Amino acid sequence: MLSTGFQLAVHCCRQRFAPGSGHDIAELGKRADWPGFLQLVRRHRVQALVWQSLSETGVVPPPAIANALCADAGLITEHNLRAAVESARLLESFSKAAIPLLFVKGLTVSKLAYGQAFVKMSQDIDILVPAEAIAVASQELGRLGYTLASPAVPPQSTRFQGWHQWHKESSWRSPEGLHLELHSRLADSHDLIPDIGVRSPRQDVEVAPGITLPTLARDELFAYLCVHGASSAWFRLKWITDLAALLHGQPADEIDRLYGRSQQLGAGRAAAQALLLAHRVYGTPAVQGLDRQPVHRWLASAAWRQMLRDDEPTTGRFGTAAIHLTQLFLRPGIGFSLRELARQIAHAAN
Repeated sequence: MLSTGFQLAVHCCRQRFAPGSGHDIAELGKRADWPGFLQLVRRHRVQALVWQSLSETGVVPPPAIANALCADAGLITEHNLRAAVESARLLESFSKAAIPLLFVKGLTVSKLAYGQAFVKMSQDIDILVPAEAIAVASQELGRLGYTLASPAVPPQSTRFQGWHQWHKESSWRSPEGLHLELHSRLADSHDLIPDIGVRSPRQDVEVAPGITLPTLARDELFAYLCVHGASSAWFRLKWITDLAALLHGQPADEIDRLYGRSQQLGAGRAAAQALLLAHRVYGTPAVQGLDRQPVHRWLASAAWRQMLRDDEPTTGRFGTAAIHLTQLFLRPGIGFSLRELARQIAHAAN
C-alpha cells in the first residue's frame, strides 16, 4: 500500500499540470507524517512543485516543515534564474563560435511541461553539441571561465577525447559555481536514440523575457526523455512527473503516434516503460497492448519499485544493480544486451 506521503507528493505534483487535486491534498495533509514527507520530496526533488500546490490549496504544514519547503522552493527559483542568465550567455558565445548547440532537460522542459521555467529542480545546465565539436566546445567553455570537474584530466588531452567515447557527457563548473553537463550524445548506449542529436528538429522555448533557448522538437524530446528516465529506472518522481505533464491533455491517438515515432527514433522499450509508469502514477493514457508484453510489465514494475524506495539507489552497496539490469533489456535481442553489458563494464573501468 502506498504511503500517505507518497500519495500526497503525487497529488501535489499533479496539481501543477492538472488542477483538481485540492480536496485530495487537503485530506492527505491531515494524515501526513510531515518530517517524513519533507525527506521524501527532497529525495524526489519536487519541493517547488509541492510547495506551490500546498500554498495554492491552503494546506499548512507545521512551521518548521513549511519554512523548509518555502526555503527549498526559493533556492530552486534562484538557481533557475541564474541558470537562465548563464544559458543566454552560453548560447550567445557558442553561436558566435559557430558551435551548434541545444539545451536539454532543465528550463526548457519546465516551461513546456508546467508553463513555468523556474519550478522544476535541475542540478545542471545540460547542453548538447556534435561529437566532433567536443574539443572546440571545451575550449569555448574554458574561455568562459569554466573548469572541468569530471573526468579529472586536461580538457584538451587525448584522454578527454577518449572519455567522451565511453561517456555521453563531461561535467564542468562555471566561475559562479553553476554545474554544466557537456553532452556529445544523449544516451549512454549507442544503440538507443542514435539519430537524435544537435541537428535534429528543434523548437525554441522562451524561458524568461528576452531569453529563448533551443531544445529538441516534440517527437524527439519525448523519445529522449523516455530514454533518459530509463537510464536511471525512473527512481525519482520528478522525471515521470515531467513526462506526464508534457503529455497531459493529449488524446490517446497522439500518444500512440508519439510512441510509434519513438520506436522509429530508437527509444526501444524505454518508451513502453515510461508510458506504463506514467499511466500507473498519473493515469496518462497508455498505448493499447503495451502491457501485453511481459518484458514491458517487468520494466515498468522495476521502475515502480525504484521510485518507491525510501533512499537513493546510489547510497547502498549494489544499490544500482537493479537499474543496470533493466538497462540490458531496453531493446530486444541478445546482441543489444551483450553490447550494453560490455558498455557497463567499460564505463565502470573508465
